Amino acid sequence: MTKKTIGIIGGMGPAATADLFMKITNVTKADCDQEHLRVIIDSNTAIPDRTAALVYGGESPIEQMRLSARTLETAGAQLLVMPCNTAHGFYDEVCSAVSIPVLHMIRICAGALGQRGIKRAGLLATDGTVRSGIYSDCFRGSGIELITPSPEHQAAVMDLTYNGVKAGRRSYDTRSFELAVRELMDSGAETLILGCTELPPAFEMYHLDYPFIDPTLELAKAAVLAAGGELR
Repeated sequence: MTKKTIGIIGGMGPAATADLFMKITNVTKADCDQEHLRVIIDSNTAIPDRTAALVYGGESPIEQMRLSARTLETAGAQLLVMPCNTAHGFYDEVCSAVSIPVLHMIRICAGALGQRGIKRAGLLATDGTVRSGIYSDCFRGSGIELITPSPEHQAAVMDLTYNGVKAGRRSYDTRSFELAVRELMDSGAETLILGCTELPPAFEMYHLDYPFIDPTLELAKAAVLAAGGELR
């Protein structure tokens, strides 16, 4: 099977983009450089904030996201991925800009949780992702109940995302965020969905030890298989 080139619509944010690329590399079965897949990355940090657009009427990211998609297709990408959960609120607009497939991270995550037999999951995500209903729409009919934090604890999730990871603060105090996690677990969540692509790096950076599914990792595995690679 001829292997396909993966294009990453990145910059949302740079740490999440790097995280996805590393995960694609790490899950690919390869014994040398030449057995890895070709990956083209456009870390387009000019893409406006997705939560600001969805929730607060901020500048739309569509133009820049579509520009990245077209740039990657022109450069030779044969399938696209977006390491940003909130960006999937604009998924259809991105798809309409190109003639190649765009993998849908949240649908892939729902399928992975279903395979694990999870019935109740706690969603940690940005305000934009939560309020847009992207996850609830994708999980409808899956048999998996989603639990979200209370408003107070949702604010702690946003703070860790923007003032912790995006700001590059390695000494960030995670206590308020961990109260949000505890609230979800006490409400019956069997696992956490790291529904913001800044959260997998956060869990590693701040040594957070809770059961979770990483949509970025699931997207990486799906991208490798879609591109004709094998998983380790």
